[in-house]
Amino acid sequence: MARRSHRPRGRRRTQSWRYIIPVLLIIVVVIAFKYGPFGKNKSTDGTVDITPGANVPELNETEPEVVIGPEPEPLLEPNLPDIATVPDVEPNPEAAELIVEATALLSETPSRIIEARQKLNDVLRMPMNIQQRTFVKDQLSELANKWLLSKIIFPDDKLCGSYLVKSGDLLSTIGKRYKVPWEILKEINKISRPETLQAGEQIKVINGPFHAKVYRSTFTMDLYLQDETFVRSFRVGLGKEETETPTGLWRVKSGGKLIKPPWPDPVTGRMYYPEDPDYPLGSRWIGLEGIKGNAKGRTGFGIHGTIEPKQIGTTGSRGCIRMHNGQVILLYNLLVPGVSTVEVVE
Repeated sequence: MARRSHRPRGRRRTQSWRYIIPVLLIIVVVIAFKYGPFGKNKSTDGTVDITPGANVPELNETEPEVVIGPEPEPLLEPNLPDIATVPDVEPNPEAAELIVEATALLSETPSRIIEARQKLNDVLRMPMNIQQRTFVKDQLSELANKWLLSKIIFPDDKLCGSYLVKSGDLLSTIGKRYKVPWEILKEINKISRPETLQAGEQIKVINGPFHAKVYRSTFTMDLYLQDETFVRSFRVGLGKEETETPTGLWRVKSGGKLIKPPWPDPVTGRMYYPEDPDYPLGSRWIGLEGIKGNAKGRTGFGIHGTIEPKQIGTTGSRGCIRMHNGQVILLYNLLVPGVSTVEVVE
């Protein structure tokens, strides 16, 4: 409880091929050596720093801190197929030109991160080869670590802003107002305990909600803010042949976000508890309800962690979407029950 106290699209610059070709070579080199979608935070000029089970209950504001960073795990596989296995496709010249322009924006002083983000998102909607698409997603993931998962607010960013805490405000009510979970506000503002929130304090807020899209053919999940701004990709595991993960549109179930809830195996009838060494749900459970397509009317499905990380990128579950434990914590902190959707496509 708070206590009283006091796009613009830049004009298209004509680029010569002598600039585009080197950039395409850079793309290939970057993809060959770079796997982590979220790099370390780097300081950027031109910014504003606002430093000042299933009866198990959902996490409340007085629970211990939930970390955003992934738990220690083996090196993750790339989100997309190995370049060596992808048929050679000519790069899209128009996409290459826009990539050059976005790179130039990031090279300016101060870096024009928000304009570059918009331009790269525009590129992402264009047809292009796998090398270009991987490069663009990787760049957008790194940018999200700066404009989204930090306390910094960039000028002219319509997706993030500041909020002046009023007397009586709770972090949970502020999160509900902006359609994001309170956990992510706690993390990006480095708030150790939500109950210490002070009236008159300025905090960073995110204009939600977040949504996700799962591609069964590549075992990937793309995360978006407000449907169209790419945040990052995750490698996922899906249902095996006899229990495929249904395609269609799902919504995060109201009351469906749980931390290590007891789980009854529908086949054997055994009840699993978090302390069991073979507890299968990992660090988080995000329950889903089907609302469109083959998913409509389906229940019992969810997104959860795993004790079998080797099955990520394969079909091994009974229909649920599996993620690495650290990554499902991040997703848990971003999706809002009753609002956020998860679309599953081929």
